[in-house]
Amino acid sequence: QVQVVDTGGGLVQAGGSLRLSCAVSGRTSTFSNYAMGWFRRAPGKEREFVGAIRGGSVRSTYYADSVKGRFTISRDNVKSTLYLQMNNLKPEDTAVYYCAASDRNADSILETFYPYWGQGTQVTVSS
Repeated sequence: QVQVVDTGGGLVQAGGSLRLSCAVSGRTSTFSNYAMGWFRRAPGKEREFVGAIRGGSVRSTYYADSVKGRFTISRDNVKSTLYLQMNNLKPEDTAVYYCAASDRNADSILETFYPYWGQGTQVTVSS
């Protein structure tokens, strides 16, 4: 079984930065091959894709247009941890952020691709 725990949320002013972390435990010997994603759910809205990173040697990243150029995803395979660096935050970035993991190493923006999810961490950006 794979466990996912996402942390690092908080309250920040517009223009500020936060870094979210996502620790994966369980079958961590294969973490390096997992595709990992970040999603978010804003108040009153459905959960949406934020960005993702491939596993293996490629580690390519891709992002939603709304965060491109401001958010950066990275991973530390030794620590079995995923990160989401968020810069120049805007009030519309306010949401609960979720980390998700898949043992299928492919590109996907779909929630159904990722069977393992964190509990979510709240990010609030004040204007």
